[in-house]
Amino acid sequence: MAANEDQEMELEALRSIYEGDVCFRELSPVSFQYRIGESGDPKAFLIEVSWPETYPQTAPVISMDAFFNNTISSAIKQSILDKLMVEVEANLGTAMTYTLFEYAKDNKEVFMENQPVNTVTSVSNSISIGTPEVPPSKKKEKKEQLSKTQKRKLADKTDNKGELPRGWNWVDVIKLSKTGSKDDE
Repeated sequence: MAANEDQEMELEALRSIYEGDVCFRELSPVSFQYRIGESGDPKAFLIEVSWPETYPQTAPVISMDAFFNNTISSAIKQSILDKLMVEVEANLGTAMTYTLFEYAKDNKEVFMENQPVNTVTSVSNSISIGTPEVPPSKKKEKKEQLSKTQKRKLADKTDNKGELPRGWNWVDVIKLSKTGSKDDE
């Protein structure tokens, strides 16, 4: 099987496995982020995995450069990356993104045992293994979709400029005079 076919199959599997998981984020079809731990947890961290063109025959690029990881010391980051690279070597030639994320989730406490809880490190900490990371693509905001019936009703209410006709919200004076007031009864 070609590398691209393997990548397409793994991409489809990742999308179905992590559908609705707030920790998983697909940055592009070949780049993924996964948050290990809850967002308020001081020992939570973010792993970014990017696939080179020849993945899974070659190792993916694993990065912990995300801003989310700025509170983690560089030694801990390097330790996590080293342990993940051992896992990569064991799974080379197979789809391994899911395996890496699950391995990190299972070993979170071991990875972060030496991390002090209230340490803030410099923002310039950045460690990555492999080739440079792929920049995340910006997502476009979707417009609200109207059904055909909703569009037709909107068009019927408006003139050719898209404006409502004069007096569209006026109260019918004749109807009010027929109903009268409560004093008439």
